[in-house]
Amino acid sequence: MEKGAKVYFHYNHTDACRVSRWTTRESFQYLYARPWQKVVDFYADLVCSGNGASSLRSLFPSEDHSAGVTMETPCGCEETETSTEPSKHRTGRWKRLTFKIVLSYHGGTFDGWQKQPGLHTVQGIVEHFLGRFVDENKAKQLKEKSMPVEGCAVVAGRTDKGVTALQQVCSFYTWRKDVKCEDIKDTINKAVPGKLRALHVAEVGRVFHPNFAAKWRRYFYILPLNDNEESIISSSESDWTRTSDGEEDDQINRLPEGDEKEQQQTFSHVNEDDSPDIVGLKRRSFSVSKVDQLLRELEGKTLSYKMFARDTKASRSIGPPTECFMFHARAAETKLPSDTEDYAYLQRVMCVELVANRFLRKMVRVLVATAIREAAAGADDDALIKLMDATCRRATAPPAPPDGLCLVNVGYEEFKQEFCFIR
Repeated sequence: MEKGAKVYFHYNHTDACRVSRWTTRESFQYLYARPWQKVVDFYADLVCSGNGASSLRSLFPSEDHSAGVTMETPCGCEETETSTEPSKHRTGRWKRLTFKIVLSYHGGTFDGWQKQPGLHTVQGIVEHFLGRFVDENKAKQLKEKSMPVEGCAVVAGRTDKGVTALQQVCSFYTWRKDVKCEDIKDTINKAVPGKLRALHVAEVGRVFHPNFAAKWRRYFYILPLNDNEESIISSSESDWTRTSDGEEDDQINRLPEGDEKEQQQTFSHVNEDDSPDIVGLKRRSFSVSKVDQLLRELEGKTLSYKMFARDTKASRSIGPPTECFMFHARAAETKLPSDTEDYAYLQRVMCVELVANRFLRKMVRVLVATAIREAAAGADDDALIKLMDATCRRATAPPAPPDGLCLVNVGYEEFKQEFCFIR
């Protein structure tokens, strides 16, 4: 090993696929080398159309999704659970008005949902424009504290930078009685035209909470596929595409919080190009059907996904808080719709649809990246479940790019399998 060469840590896999499995760096560079712009543009068109989750049906024109039209409509029946008597009958603390807001926004335009100083976030914009509906008492309190007069938006689930949402749900309350649903909708739609849309606004009961009342969340991941790449590569070759923004080193070398003790027992401390364990031939392609088989093993089970989480505190890496129930996990190949009539030029993509009662931080992106890595390595169908017993998060692949991820919708009624896009 040359003096000064960067040293990489690798998880010490012991199964039969350890030689053919991509390293962390190879997984990262393989995924980031995809033609992501076409996916970003596709999501931008979906948000601009204002059709919400139902717009994803264009990816599977041959499937019969007629039964799911009602559920996919933003003004669906979930309101009946949270609606209460008209506000004129409320007294005391119940006199305030609570609104449920269904939002659609393009991930490539914003720095994620959560409001942060100096960043262009969805929450920051929404709360700024909701400020005009704040009641006088709250506005006075904010001004006395030299704080901007803004509303407070509670969300069903935060999304990272680059992640699109088709039917995100948030709530907002005010003590003013003259606020109308259409006023809120029109105000938000003027904030960032074409990139942020309020699909539906409804008055709901005070007990409604977008996060705690949700029974399931649906995520969609679209991975662009290349037609001209080699099927086999040598791990000693240096033809992996590199990123230039420094994100690679940050992603593949940062040790997740809480994993310091496991590092000594589960890492092999080697240079990636000199490791005898990873020299050999590795597939640079994978089977979409194999990814589908790996994901199907997760359905109908309550499992701890702590190995597939990132950026979480050590205290959340153990116990029930990391357990999720996966209702639906499928993958399928299709092509992005295009205005061109030449079918040969349509972008081939792999779509992953995941529905669970909850998701951990970056769980979907890590799960997709790891499923692709295991499919390329030819692992057993239960490989993802076996990785949940690992002792360190480096056993799983680094998160796939956020460009392909989309929060489709949030459900407040029981999940129904027939409403899924991939069956």
